Amino acid sequence: MQILDRHLSTQVETFRQLQMQLRDRWKNVESFDRSDGDILVIPSLSVDQREIQKIEGVLHYEERLLFSLIRLQNPRTRLIYITSQPLHPSVIDYYLQLLPGIPFSHARDRLLLLSTYDSSFKPLTQKILERPRLIERIKQALRRDQSFMICYNTSPWERELSLKLEIPLYAADPDLTIWGTKSGSRQIFAESGVPHPDGCHDRLDSVDDLATATAELWERQPHLKRMVVKLNEGISGEANALFDLKPLQEFAPGKISHGDRVAAIKDSLPSLRFQATSENWTNYASRVPELGAIVEAFVEGEVKRSPSVQGRILPDGTVEILSTHDQILGGPDGQIYLGCRFPADEAYRVQLQDLGLKIGWTLAKKGALERFGIDFMAVQQADGNWDLQAIEINLRKGGTTHPFMTLKLLTNGRYDLSTGLFYSQQGRAKYYVATDNLHKKRYRGLLPNDLMDIIASHRLHFDTGTETGTVFHLMGCLSEFGKLGLTSIGDSPQQAEDIYQKVIKVLDGETKSHHNAAATTTAQQIIPFGWRLEGG
Repeated sequence: MQILDRHLSTQVETFRQLQMQLRDRWKNVESFDRSDGDILVIPSLSVDQREIQKIEGVLHYEERLLFSLIRLQNPRTRLIYITSQPLHPSVIDYYLQLLPGIPFSHARDRLLLLSTYDSSFKPLTQKILERPRLIERIKQALRRDQSFMICYNTSPWERELSLKLEIPLYAADPDLTIWGTKSGSRQIFAESGVPHPDGCHDRLDSVDDLATATAELWERQPHLKRMVVKLNEGISGEANALFDLKPLQEFAPGKISHGDRVAAIKDSLPSLRFQATSENWTNYASRVPELGAIVEAFVEGEVKRSPSVQGRILPDGTVEILSTHDQILGGPDGQIYLGCRFPADEAYRVQLQDLGLKIGWTLAKKGALERFGIDFMAVQQADGNWDLQAIEINLRKGGTTHPFMTLKLLTNGRYDLSTGLFYSQQGRAKYYVATDNLHKKRYRGLLPNDLMDIIASHRLHFDTGTETGTVFHLMGCLSEFGKLGLTSIGDSPQQAEDIYQKVIKVLDGETKSHHNAAATTTAQQIIPFGWRLEGG
């Protein structure tokens, strides 16, 4: 045991030394963003695989970091992108053709695409580690003194890969991921002095503990109507469940003993209102000892929104606010992340930034690195002001990362902290609407090439001249699941919304059953010379 402990301790120290190389190479924000070098992109969703499977088409979520290809606009940057299954060539071509001022062939020569050819439900990083020849090929391709690795989130898998490749990982140490869990988030909020809903700060590891904590919260807040139960390591709100107290009024504080209240709550937990359609109490209860859980007060309000703030911690320890968003939520009770609008409402935008900086500095003191995002609930008060309550921290990339980075990399613009607006190099404020969940059965069967044809025919693409239009992602999800991601960018909130709605209108029109004849005509137009459709 002592030998194993010493080995792990040595690994951790070596990993930290590798991460310190980032600080030594890049002294400030500008040099980091514009640096030359090799970027290894590992878009692995290294989280609990049973939870992540609640998201339809999740295997294709490895495509969400394809915005990184836009970094190839730096003519001295090289990039390696690894996926579980090969990406469709037209998807890669689509991103490379977005690059302003860079010949397609030049960018393509600096991009190496690799795949594990493994679609099993395991984290991509684990699949890579199981393939030593693939690791060796990656090592041979990298200039190790000019390389770093980025990922969706960190786990011991990413740390091990960083050590095997002998390159730094630009992300939080896996030992710090506790601060991105539901219980860890609440501890950070308390330490930072940031308002957050009443609830438990410690991880609950049994259904009995959950029932007890729920009773204690009700006793502290006897006027509560609902509570939220969350698995400690849930993703995108899919592991949330609402607990309605109205049917339990005969067990309310002051009416029966604490013990009887706990028993009544435990008996009622199977009636939790789950946000994931596939969830049930038997499975959920089995996950509590594995992943832990928390319970907190549900934030009520007549006018309520879900804004978020994103930041990053640079290798030198600097905390930087990147963006704010108003999140678009869905599911039975508005708990599941569907998309976002940038920026957040100006009524609370600057306040979000201030709270985000507080939390960011707390995370930085604990040694965190790279991305963090904080979700809030905003409730409008009688005087018109907004009350902000912090809900959770994502110590990783999230659903707002790729749309903002797409905007930033395509426009080479800047985020203005004083206003919370993003300005292009031409000085135009930019806005967008983005989603990972444009999801309709009628879209099933559309191939990536079909989507490209629709984009071209209806001029839906992003125009690098006007810096408006739509950038698509998750194209691999489309044919099997009828699911697509997009970021619609405009010069005003209304223009961004109009562009977004136009995409939906066009896709709906192109997938109507009575449009089959028109679709065939379009297909004939794109068949290469010398080929004919059967019967044509």
